[in-house]
Amino acid sequence: MATKIYYLLIPRFNMFSLSNVMEPTRVANYLSDTEIYNHSFISFDGNDITASNGMKVACEAAPQRIDRDDLVFVVGSWGAEHYANKPLFSWLRLQARNGVRLCAIEMGAYILARAGLLAKRRATTHWSYLAGFQEQFPEVEANEQLYSEQNRIFCCAGSTSGLDLMLHLIEDAHGTTLTAEISDIVLHHSVRAGTEPQRKTLGRGTEALLPDVREAIELIEGNISEPLTMPEIATQIGLSQRQLERQFKKAVGCSIVQFGLLVRLQHARVLLISTDLGVREIATASGFNSLSHFAFAFKKCFGRRPSEYRNAWPEQDTAPHWPGTLGRFLETLKPAKTAS
Repeated sequence: MATKIYYLLIPRFNMFSLSNVMEPTRVANYLSDTEIYNHSFISFDGNDITASNGMKVACEAAPQRIDRDDLVFVVGSWGAEHYANKPLFSWLRLQARNGVRLCAIEMGAYILARAGLLAKRRATTHWSYLAGFQEQFPEVEANEQLYSEQNRIFCCAGSTSGLDLMLHLIEDAHGTTLTAEISDIVLHHSVRAGTEPQRKTLGRGTEALLPDVREAIELIEGNISEPLTMPEIATQIGLSQRQLERQFKKAVGCSIVQFGLLVRLQHARVLLISTDLGVREIATASGFNSLSHFAFAFKKCFGRRPSEYRNAWPEQDTAPHWPGTLGRFLETLKPAKTAS
């Protein structure tokens, strides 16, 4: 009997994330004598749900009961950090009580958490929103990894990590031979474990970062509210300041101090758009001792004041934007050209 998969779509979901959890099952059917997976798109927000890329998906109403051997994927992205739908939350809690396997894709983790299904559980979401998620749901054991699994509840970071999760689930149900053939067809090698990190190069090319540079970045990201000084980072890594700075600048393109500022600004941006914390609280949580310094640095990096950045994707915009890239930040560090 085929396993039924229900894709519960939240408005502005990410089509790329949806495709990556769907395609392995399509290939599994292609390689099998009989259909082993079938699917339905369901929604609590109408018959046609629009993805972030503008494509619409026709949906059905969610069935009241689902077989415990089937799967429900909650597919959410932009806007899920504030999404609230009490009938949907009640429905998810009912399925969880009945032992149905539930999986949050990308920012769908916010929805499972808001339904009360992730308390004291391991969970993950896309790294760019993890800080806001942790702030909203301190009772959840949130980690930056590809996917998590605990007691029939899964969380997946989205994008290509969906391939890894689905291949893991297919292997559990149908063995390694089928999984290997699917991997060959979709050209996905090797299949990654759920605990692997989401990021490896931070946008600085296709090669992995040097271990000392990566450790410096981990120290910066792990001490956002109370930033470490350059001497403290060098001492913990075991290199001279000059050696570490040279390695870091070559690999990343800016100094450790400059990179630390960007990380703190990105952290602040996520808190602004995904929590109700005040601007002063966010400045403090992001390691800024002065509100004026925070406001100046934020506007220089993002082009808007912190108070103007409380919506990740304003209704009037046709597409979302993530301006806090390293390349954009490096541009702000260049001296302004003077008129001749």
